[in-house]
Amino acid sequence: MLPRILRKDAFEGFVEFLMGKYRVFAPVAKGPQYAFARIETPQQIAGIRMDYTQTILPPKKLLMPQYEDLLSFTGRGPEGVSSEIKAEPTAILGAHPYDLHGLATTDKAMCLAPLDPYYRARRDQAFLVGVNMSAYINEHQFMADMGTLEPAEGGFDLFLTDLGDRYYVEIGSEAGSELAKASGACGPARPEDHSDKQAYDVDKAANCPKRLPYSIRYLGELLDSSYDSLLWDALSKRCFSCGTCTNVCPTCYCFDVQDKPNLDGRSGVRQRRWDSCQLKSFAEVAGGENFREDRSNRLRHRIFRKGKFILERTGKLGCVGCGRCSLHCVANISILEALQQIADQKVALDA
Repeated sequence: MLPRILRKDAFEGFVEFLMGKYRVFAPVAKGPQYAFARIETPQQIAGIRMDYTQTILPPKKLLMPQYEDLLSFTGRGPEGVSSEIKAEPTAILGAHPYDLHGLATTDKAMCLAPLDPYYRARRDQAFLVGVNMSAYINEHQFMADMGTLEPAEGGFDLFLTDLGDRYYVEIGSEAGSELAKASGACGPARPEDHSDKQAYDVDKAANCPKRLPYSIRYLGELLDSSYDSLLWDALSKRCFSCGTCTNVCPTCYCFDVQDKPNLDGRSGVRQRRWDSCQLKSFAEVAGGENFREDRSNRLRHRIFRKGKFILERTGKLGCVGCGRCSLHCVANISILEALQQIADQKVALDA
C-alpha cells in the first residue's frame, strides 16, 4: 500500500474523523512531561503534542490497564459469579516506534496459549497510529541497538513522519488504508515527499547511533555468562526494589490477581493489577518460601527477562531500548550501562 500525505492544516479534521469512530488517546503535556490522555472534544485537539519527547507510561496501559476487574461475585456459590469482557474501539495516536514494538511484544506474550481474552478483546478493537522520532532524547536510549527505530512490521495501522508542513503517512493495514481514504484528509505522496522522507531517515540514523559494544544477537549468551557475576550484587546495593522500572516498561506484563470483598462480606470483585518482579513478595509462594528473596536475584531476573527470557517465549526481545527504566530509576541504575558492563566482564574473563 503506497504512502499518503497528510497536510498539517488537515490534521484537526483527520483527528475529528478518528474520534467519530474510536475513543482517541494521544500525547499531551503533563507539566514538564507527557502522557497519553483521552481526546474527547474538538477543542482538545489543539493540545495534542505530536512533537513530544516521551510519555511517562507507555501506551500499553490502554490495552492492559493498571487495574482491571475480571469478574464480580455475590454470595458464596458459583451462581453468583458474573464476568463481562469490556472493550471499546480505541485509537492510540502518536505512539513512537519503540512503543509499537513494545505492544507487538505484549501481543505475543498475552496471546500465546493460554490466550488472555481481556487483552485480546481490547487489542482487536485498537487502531494504532504511530509517529516517527528524529533523535534520541537522552543518554539512556539505545533503540538503534535493539532494532526499534522503525515501527514493528505489522504492528501499526498508520505511521506518520513529520516533514515540516505535512506528515508522510505509511500504511500498515487494510484498516489503515480504508481510514486514510475515508477521512478525506490524506492525498497521494509525490516524488519530493519520498525524497524528504529518505532525508529524514538519514538524519535519524545519524542522530541515533548504536551504544552497545556488541550485536544483540549475542545478548543471550552474554547474559548466561554473567549469571554469577558480582555486578548483580553491586547494582542491588543501590536498588530500592520499588518497581518503578517495571511500571514504566513497555514490555512488562506480569500481574497479580486479588479478590476485593465489599463491606457486606458476601459480594465483591476479582481484580488484577500490574505486578513487579522487583517486589520482594513477587516470588513468594505458600509456606512463606521465596524463590528470589535476595534483591540481587530480583534485579538479575529483570535484566534476564529483558534480554533473554521474553525472547525465548515470544520470539521478541523484552527490551526496546526506550530508556524509561533508567530515566525514572530513583537509584540511577542504567540498564544500558549494565549491558555494557556485562560485555566488558566477558572480555576480561576471556582475556
